[in-house]
Amino acid sequence: MKPQQQTLVVKIGTSSLTSPDTGMLALSTIAALVETLCQLRREGYAVVLVSSGAVGIGCQRLDLKERPRTIAMTQAVAAVGQGRLMRVYDDLFSTFNQPIAQVLITRSDLIQRQHYVSAYRTFRQLLQLGVIPIVNENDTLAVEELRFGDNDTLSARVAGLVQADWLFLLTDVDRLYSADPRRYPDAKPIKVVHDIKALEELQIQAGKPGSSWGTGGMVTKIEAARIATSAGIRMVITDGRSPRNVAKILKGEPLGTHFEPEPQPQRARKRWIANGLIPCGKLHLDAGAVRAIADAGKSLLAAGITQVEGTFHPQDAVLLCDPQGEEVARGIVNYSSTELNAIQGHRSDDIAKILGYEGAETVIHRDNLVLSL
Repeated sequence: MKPQQQTLVVKIGTSSLTSPDTGMLALSTIAALVETLCQLRREGYAVVLVSSGAVGIGCQRLDLKERPRTIAMTQAVAAVGQGRLMRVYDDLFSTFNQPIAQVLITRSDLIQRQHYVSAYRTFRQLLQLGVIPIVNENDTLAVEELRFGDNDTLSARVAGLVQADWLFLLTDVDRLYSADPRRYPDAKPIKVVHDIKALEELQIQAGKPGSSWGTGGMVTKIEAARIATSAGIRMVITDGRSPRNVAKILKGEPLGTHFEPEPQPQRARKRWIANGLIPCGKLHLDAGAVRAIADAGKSLLAAGITQVEGTFHPQDAVLLCDPQGEEVARGIVNYSSTELNAIQGHRSDDIAKILGYEGAETVIHRDNLVLSL
């Protein structure tokens, strides 16, 4: 990719891709989306599409009246729908001579550092070739504990992986509101969000998805914004039934809700720790340890740990909690839970005597520790 080329990740939800009543594909919306993305490619943008819809389309083809409630059924239905969805995309993109690639991801692909780097290289190569990758969670193979759960979160993590400049969430409302506008007529539109924390003061309503086939909601979109903006990515929520809004927004039209990126984004490794890893346990810290890591940027030492929860091994991810039990950070530990139960509260100089062997001076080095937002 050329240095000046901007990378866009566009996520479209099931409620935009399908009819809310029948679950059938909204072909006019998909055609407009494809035309818009192809135009953006011709203008020099690198484009990644994160597409929902496989489960919804599978339900429609199998004449199911509601979304599956079990993982096994979801996997089977997704396998039916994914092929149909990709065929539609391939037919439409082919009319513009635009090559595409199917990329199915599970969370385990982003947990292991080697897999994470491999995925980055694959996306980079596809974008250098001028291909539009079409991404979805691999519902056919994913197990519950390794699922993203929604494509809002998936799209934000993909945006961070490919170091995107923009993340667009195309959904069933035109922007973020102070409450669900379908239930609260006096809900106020929010045009720009400068700080995710400021949303905590508003009555943001998760509401229900726009259709019985979707899995998202406004809460997952705000979580996606937290992930994206911490990586230095500008995120926009806009109307999924009007995909051409993406091009209009890039030209400066004031559409949707914009989430301003953090001025000092996390480095790639810290993003991987914060957003890619599944915590295996918790470490409760005293007030002094919290101040040391949160205010002074220090590593975590055994002396500051007051309680160990869970069973984990060295190089696993854990949450760090303050004396009130609130998460303050997360990181990769140098010791197992068994070892930490033995050395918690002790000075680093005492570790070798307690364990019977020389260990790391720090429980979590500051380079492997990320503060929670």
